[in-house]
Amino acid sequence: MKIFLKTEDEIELMRQANQLVGKTLGELAKNIKPGVTTLQLDKIADEFIRDNGAIPTFKGFPNPYGGPFPASICTSVNEVVVHGVPRAETVLKEGDIISVDCGTLLNGFCGDSCYTFCVGEVSAEMKELLRVTKESLYKGIEQAVAGHHVGDISSAVQKHCEAHGYGVVRELTGHGIGHDMHEDPPVPNYGRRGNGVMLKANMCIAIEPMITMGSREIGLMPDRWSICTRDGKPAAHFEHTIAVRKGKAEILSSFEEVERIEGKLY
Repeated sequence: MKIFLKTEDEIELMRQANQLVGKTLGELAKNIKPGVTTLQLDKIADEFIRDNGAIPTFKGFPNPYGGPFPASICTSVNEVVVHGVPRAETVLKEGDIISVDCGTLLNGFCGDSCYTFCVGEVSAEMKELLRVTKESLYKGIEQAVAGHHVGDISSAVQKHCEAHGYGVVRELTGHGIGHDMHEDPPVPNYGRRGNGVMLKANMCIAIEPMITMGSREIGLMPDRWSICTRDGKPAAHFEHTIAVRKGKAEILSSFEEVERIEGKLY
């Protein structure tokens, strides 16, 4: 395992890449509504990222099961947990939820963040899933300080979500991030306190709870990208990129634009 500690200058460049991701998610928040297709959202994101001097890191990302990822964002609707492929035939409906995962490459460093949006009015049950998943992200971030272990983050996420009766996906994890979108160490959403890699100041990691309303079991869809819940129940996904610090983690990405447009619904 090779873990790269970042300099302060590098962390500043990572902040810029991640702030652009936050602004892109904010731009999408203006357009997520019934009748919009996920392919339309992808075109908006692609144009916005490129107009701001960056490259969408997801486009062309290699797949061990098939061809490269064909789009600039992942759009995962309802029971799709992650890696949903934007399509002209996927039309958002009132009451849906959609997780939008976005990555940028700017000045040689990567940004990565995800937010789960409501499409119009959604059920109270759906809002609760989103609220708890988002809370678990911040509980994980609270543990991302120098001297702690990856397992402290993992345990915090798992305990919070399982206490509310939700499933915690095991097969997919957060990750280190820097020049490459996926670096060491992996950051699972389940685990035991004190286990795993010890966190050091200036490590940069993406923490991303992927939480299901029912069973944690998942499967790969025929497109060889989209991963869905086996029981067909919805899933939520929130992600921040952070820098590990001695006293308190520094969040490099941002939900500020989304929450300004959407309001703090959960």
